[in-house]
Amino acid sequence: MKINDILNNPKKITDKSVIVKGWVKNRRGSKNVFFISLNDGSTIENIQIVCESKSIKEELIKQITTGSCISVSGLLKNSAGSKQSVEVLADKIVVLGKADADKYPLQPKKHSLEFLRENAHLRFKTNTFSAVFRIRHSLTFAIHDFFNKNGFVSLHTPIITSADAEGAGEMFRVTNYDLKNIPLDESGQVDYSKDFFGQKTSLTVSGQLEAELGALGLGKVYTFGPTFRAENSNTSRHLAEFWMIEPEVAFSDLNENIYLAEKMLKYCINYCLKNNKLDLEFLDTRLKSEESQLKKELRSESSLLERLKFVVENEFKRLSYTEAIKILLNSKANKKKKFSFQINGFGDDLQSEHERYLVEKEFKRPVVITDYPKEIKAFYMRLNEDKKTVRAMDILFPDIGEIVGGSQREERLNILQKRMKEMNIDEKHLWWYLDTRKFGTCEHSGFGLGFERLVMFVTGMKNIRDVIPFPRTPKNAEF
Repeated sequence: MKINDILNNPKKITDKSVIVKGWVKNRRGSKNVFFISLNDGSTIENIQIVCESKSIKEELIKQITTGSCISVSGLLKNSAGSKQSVEVLADKIVVLGKADADKYPLQPKKHSLEFLRENAHLRFKTNTFSAVFRIRHSLTFAIHDFFNKNGFVSLHTPIITSADAEGAGEMFRVTNYDLKNIPLDESGQVDYSKDFFGQKTSLTVSGQLEAELGALGLGKVYTFGPTFRAENSNTSRHLAEFWMIEPEVAFSDLNENIYLAEKMLKYCINYCLKNNKLDLEFLDTRLKSEESQLKKELRSESSLLERLKFVVENEFKRLSYTEAIKILLNSKANKKKKFSFQINGFGDDLQSEHERYLVEKEFKRPVVITDYPKEIKAFYMRLNEDKKTVRAMDILFPDIGEIVGGSQREERLNILQKRMKEMNIDEKHLWWYLDTRKFGTCEHSGFGLGFERLVMFVTGMKNIRDVIPFPRTPKNAEF
């Protein structure tokens, strides 16, 4: 039986024989009796195994070390101890997999997150990371559940693509050429006509453009898959490979787009609050302990659980980019030059520090900023009547900054073509995208949500490498 099933329904099987399998978290005791803390990954909680030496051979006892994998048969009984409600009185133990006590890296003590990143192949066995990845699973399920309930079609956009989403980020090139013998054309450039796909291709940075094609035929679609950025950003907020959720909706304007994003975020967070209570409580306690060692001014004003509940219970603050710039321009942080990037006025691109200031200091809630200058946004965003701004929106969260970026898309062919020309984008490469504006165009909107950013917010983890099973970062693709 799974340990989670036992602990959730102990009355049904108390005084009955059970078989549990898992990994030894710890072992303690004497010659006559010893106790094993066993975990199988189904819950943050361990189940206690009580072993009497008279029924378990000494040779076997020596093999039951921290990290070893065992199968236990025994009677489930109410526990006399205060730390657990039930325990298993073992009558038979089988060691399924040994773990050399002297070599096993994860000893029963607190390990730094840096150490665990170096041992990422084993970190699933720790309390912190088992909690994080159970929550990641819940969020994955909640996203699919939300879109399914709201009539969306799941669309699998290509990982290998010739589209670069124009400005979404640097791309990893895909080729089957012999890198020591790459064919060149008459001008000395790489001749992609002889490559596998007959043209220049890359790993996708976004499925948005293809998702738009789906929305303009299916009505409401979403993508949920890996995306790639070949940027040398070795920070706590960036990965070379990460997951994106990108819905696209026909007959939808910017306000409806914002409403959808807010509704989705609240649904996912609320799902975890209901279904990952123990994991969240553990991570909440962990974060409090971690922050207690920081200077007072660096600590969060609220706990992890308080932040999550506040997000689901309150509406997001909405304001325009112009309003946001005025607030930042007149802020004490800007006037006293505490920002690394000073705000000078309209046209400045907002950095993470500015976004967090608005969320954490000014409004103390998630913030939605709309109507950005066209110069700092992509060509496909709908131009406003002022000809200076576009119908874009970013959703900003505490501790994270931007978590969602989206817009109402430019459906007017002539304006779209003009914007592409202004930004030196060759129409030939996006002829298929322009066709959607020629044949039955309509207003439509969409957004992108960086999945790992959402997992960071829900778990309270500070480094994006700690919320993805196998992080891909510059100079790191080992596991």
